[in-house]
Amino acid sequence: MLIDRRSLVLSGLALSGATTLGAPAVLGQAKPRVVVVGGGAGGATAARYIAKDSNGAIAVTLVEENERYQTCFHSNLYIGGFKSYDEIVHGYDALARNNGITLVRARATAIDRDKKEVVLSTGERLPYDRLVLSPGIDLKYDSVPGWSKEAEEAMPHGWKPGRQTQLIKERLDAVPDGGLIVMITPPNPYRCPPGPYERASMFAHVLMKTGRKQAKIVILDPKESFSKQGVFQPDWEKRYGTMIEWLGPKVHDGIKSVDPKTNSVVTGFETYRNCAFVNVIPAQMAGAIAREAGLAPAGGYCAIDPATMKSAADPTIFVLGDACIAGDMPKSAFSANSQAKVAAMVIRGELSGSRTFPPRYVNTCWSLVDTDDAIKVGGRYEPKDGKIAAVETFVSQPDESDELRKQTQAENIGWYAGITADMFT
Repeated sequence: MLIDRRSLVLSGLALSGATTLGAPAVLGQAKPRVVVVGGGAGGATAARYIAKDSNGAIAVTLVEENERYQTCFHSNLYIGGFKSYDEIVHGYDALARNNGITLVRARATAIDRDKKEVVLSTGERLPYDRLVLSPGIDLKYDSVPGWSKEAEEAMPHGWKPGRQTQLIKERLDAVPDGGLIVMITPPNPYRCPPGPYERASMFAHVLMKTGRKQAKIVILDPKESFSKQGVFQPDWEKRYGTMIEWLGPKVHDGIKSVDPKTNSVVTGFETYRNCAFVNVIPAQMAGAIAREAGLAPAGGYCAIDPATMKSAADPTIFVLGDACIAGDMPKSAFSANSQAKVAAMVIRGELSGSRTFPPRYVNTCWSLVDTDDAIKVGGRYEPKDGKIAAVETFVSQPDESDELRKQTQAENIGWYAGITADMFT
């Protein structure tokens, strides 16, 4: 079954129920105010569903400093040459215009929880009755010895959108035949669990396609295993031979240091000198605004109520996507979109008296390994034992037919069209 715009939107309607049918009038004269911080898969979706399904009964303001949004999801397809950069960049004008959302192009710098206000980089303060926070991740620049904020140009991460994504592609295109790429992957939990391994696949695809068949990709992983490992590795061997080499911590014995000036990486086992390209994906944490508001511990993520997506520290704030602790749900765009619909339903129920339903969450993560060769993992989730727990899971198998893999990639493309329509129209 292809996941397209229609099916994604219908899943949101099924979750929220018939909330647009006769929602009661808002108490008092002024509309309740919802401020949404962050215009990604969580924030943009929440803003749209709160505004659209409340029929204008709730005033929704979306705070996003960037005029255009580059999706991290499918950025690997851009790196692999399957999409242009323009195809992964989207604007907010239609979202605001079509749904009656007030769009504020500024950076949210702080949250005053006592006054229920969001402080902006302009000095303005936005009052709220409910706040939806979807700030994404920050990087732990000190998690890889020798690497830093200043080193991210020389050894790019490509784990936040914009120039870093383009830099990864530029560095890949400059790798000579016989050159060595070293990828340092992050410890759990981090944004997009299969993402580094899809990226390695796209590196290999580009190198093979352009005749650089003697190049080598070494993945230095701090984890003993990784998402879809049992499918990725057989596919790598089938498609790319020995070009990709994955080394777990027991083999490489830890990253001892990196040197951005010489493009070198020192492990407990071996030193990789004069690499053509070093891709450092560091450890991660919730975005600064969430941590500084006391919603997450230093260096950590935000605890939430699994039935509502409310912050465990403040019931008037909802935390979505990569910044939250979502139990068995991975940090993915699909997860954030699903969480946003639960939060939107709860907020509409609290502020307009509309009906609410038991929360249901879903996720699928697709990864492209080579042309028309995509694999996936996902599941359904419900609140259970104090967390969002998996109630059904699935994963691609190593022995799938070429036709099934092609169909999986068509599904992947259909999902992207669906979720971006769900976010931005």
